[in-house]
Amino acid sequence: MSVSSEKTVQLYDTTLRDGTQGEGFQLSLLDKLRIAERLDAFGVDYIEGGWPGSNPKDVEFFQEAKKLRLSHARLAAFGSTRRADTPVEEDSQVRLLLDAETPVVTIFGKSWELHVTEVLRTSPEENRAMIRDTVAYLKKHGREVIYDAEHFFDGYKDSPEHALASLKAAADGGADCLVLCDTNGGTLPSEVVEICTAVRACIPGTPIGIHTHNDCELAVANAIAAVDAGAVQVQGTVNGYGERTGNCNLTSVIPILQLKMGREVVPDLAKLRELSYFVDDVSNNPHFARAAFVGRTAFAHKGGMHVNAVQKLARSYEHIVPESVGNSQNILVSELSGQSNILIKAEQLGIPLDKGSVEAKAVLHKVKELENEGYAFEAAGGSLELLIRRELGRYEKPFELKEFHTSFRQYRDGHDPVCEATVKLYVGDVAEYTVAEGLGVVNALDKALRQALLPFYPEIAGVSLVDYKVRIIDGHDATAAKTRVLIVSTADGENWGTVGVSENIIEASWIALVDGIDLFLQRRRSKLA
Repeated sequence: MSVSSEKTVQLYDTTLRDGTQGEGFQLSLLDKLRIAERLDAFGVDYIEGGWPGSNPKDVEFFQEAKKLRLSHARLAAFGSTRRADTPVEEDSQVRLLLDAETPVVTIFGKSWELHVTEVLRTSPEENRAMIRDTVAYLKKHGREVIYDAEHFFDGYKDSPEHALASLKAAADGGADCLVLCDTNGGTLPSEVVEICTAVRACIPGTPIGIHTHNDCELAVANAIAAVDAGAVQVQGTVNGYGERTGNCNLTSVIPILQLKMGREVVPDLAKLRELSYFVDDVSNNPHFARAAFVGRTAFAHKGGMHVNAVQKLARSYEHIVPESVGNSQNILVSELSGQSNILIKAEQLGIPLDKGSVEAKAVLHKVKELENEGYAFEAAGGSLELLIRRELGRYEKPFELKEFHTSFRQYRDGHDPVCEATVKLYVGDVAEYTVAEGLGVVNALDKALRQALLPFYPEIAGVSLVDYKVRIIDGHDATAAKTRVLIVSTADGENWGTVGVSENIIEASWIALVDGIDLFLQRRRSKLA
């Protein structure tokens, strides 16, 4: 399948090559193979696996990639044109591109005369010969050849004649697609349209593609502008990973192409968010909550008037149906909330509430009262759920704390420090008193609490603490300032956040810890009821 067949816009993913040039984005060989399989399953047309010869990992990747059973995507090896004054058949880097045995080879060449004369230190004539010879040689060996015109927009703005001549050299060599690269990321959408239009007029016989960087926060806009101007291939990375500020973000471009422009580019757009999170998780990077389309807050509503409108008609404040990209509507509850926020949250818990009811007003009043004290429920839905249950009389206390104590002992004789916690609580009429040591005070508290509860609630063994965050709410009081602790717990594939606030960081941690276990038991009881 070439860029001119079947679909009007082809997706070319370079996460495994260009994406890995971004700071903090590293992939093992296994990571690259797993992502390649997921990209293929999602419906990407081209997967750029890396640069054979640039590092041992990429060489090994192409060896192992031969075993992949890709059902849709075509694998591409990436490299450069032959070196100056070197016959193409004698260039070792070009030989490695063929040795990768991929159906597609993508090569880049210089479009900017500045780079030709100052970086390559060669003539424009030799530069064009390097491009033409390399493309023709790869085509002779049966490869689909995609030509990436590096720094094309900067080169065109400096010298349209030189930039277009370099493109024509690739076309004369038989390139299947000419990809215009905004390598420095400084081009505006209006310029992209103008220059893409000029290229198509000058070289009408060869399809063009677009490769943009995000240095001006315009990578996605520039890619869309290029498609409007006739580009048939969009290159980018999942979640926009890449050098400096990143590449064109495919998780934004894809839904724009499909939902806004009517270009069907993938078979199941509802798997987009899943793909986004998969790449983040495999690369061990945090998810960007505010990412368009796939972020946790992409369809989050907080202001009371907004929530009221969304409750009546979702599209009044949502430009697409969240589920179309695998996301979901998220109603936040905070001091800005109105009753609609509370009603929707209660409905999600299976607790019907009437607008204007005494119960709804009581919950809203309590939320605003606690947020004034420093609580934040946006990322602590678990504590909010407990609050609603308590205020509405849908809560049964599973245990009652009597006291807890923590200590930290530092020794001067080389003995390791000791963190210890004791917990005394009642389950019904039965008293439990436990002692535990931990790697820190909070860890010791967590262990002591679990030890006390396990004889009565063995199911809490399946609850894990996966995140712990501390924030000083107001630093003006220095060490006496209020502290907010957010804890995320997980069990049975579900995550929930709980929050605690106090001038004492240990007490704030304790409140969040207890809420995490308490909510798990409340939900378990509701399921069994």
